[in-house]
Amino acid sequence: MAGAQRIFKEKIRTTSTLEKVFRAMELIAASRIAKARNAAEGLDPYTRALTRSIAAVALHDSESDHPMLTERTDTNRVAVLVVTSDRGMAGAYSSSVLREADRLVGQLREEGRDPVLYVCGRRGESYYRFRGVEVVKSWTGESDNPSIAMSDDVASTLLRRYLAPADDGGVAELIVVCTRFVSMVSQVVQVRHMLPLEVVEAEAEEAEPAAVDELGDPVAAARPLYEFEPSAEEVFDTLLPMYVSQRIRSVLLMAAASELAARQQAMHSATENAQKLIEDYTRMANNARQAEITTEITEIVSGADALKQDA
Repeated sequence: MAGAQRIFKEKIRTTSTLEKVFRAMELIAASRIAKARNAAEGLDPYTRALTRSIAAVALHDSESDHPMLTERTDTNRVAVLVVTSDRGMAGAYSSSVLREADRLVGQLREEGRDPVLYVCGRRGESYYRFRGVEVVKSWTGESDNPSIAMSDDVASTLLRRYLAPADDGGVAELIVVCTRFVSMVSQVVQVRHMLPLEVVEAEAEEAEPAAVDELGDPVAAARPLYEFEPSAEEVFDTLLPMYVSQRIRSVLLMAAASELAARQQAMHSATENAQKLIEDYTRMANNARQAEITTEITEIVSGADALKQDA
């Protein structure tokens, strides 16, 4: 019985150490989620301004055949960027992304297309290396806090691949498999088609009241006139790469917030499970101690009875 008590006490000490680690990781993730989410959402005004600018150019140059806006038919290759985490202990965060990426790759191959993989995060890199799948390029070490340099490198690499001629490995489409942060308990895996871009006319500002005539009927607002210097085509050449780079930056930041939220939730569950294990081991240790005391008392009483009988 004494051996059982030692075993349970050792398990209690080990589990208590793990509980402290899980709790620390939960607090670290929780403290960084707000910053990551604010960083991702802070890009929205800039992205909207870029979208309005691109829509304005497209409105006055509707016949533009810019390569980022035109569907390519000279190649069947498709670049797929898979965004995973660098570290584990984030629940099903990375596995959900990889499962969706496998489904997408299978679908593309069924359609007769050739997927070309790019990966962010060590989890995705090791997953494809273990399965013997070729990855053209990977970025690791900054999944939960992507730097501007890394985001720019990802964007420039993918843009060069998309704009390259078919004979030099150019791709006809760019698709990103990532996770969007919805709430602290909900992160949704998404498949986003980045290129070619589909430019639509920007929506009117919601805060701006609609114009009305004397009878109170709405009047269509006049579209503004623009003059482009040096030309609309050159404005497109400047704005579109900026827009794609900003979208990829936004995707990486949103994935970082999702990773931290998933890790915080997973570590919270692990902490609760460790506490439950400690309670169970404590109960077992108490039962073993009680059984040992009972055995000792029984032996003492039995010995006393034997002495009385001998006397």
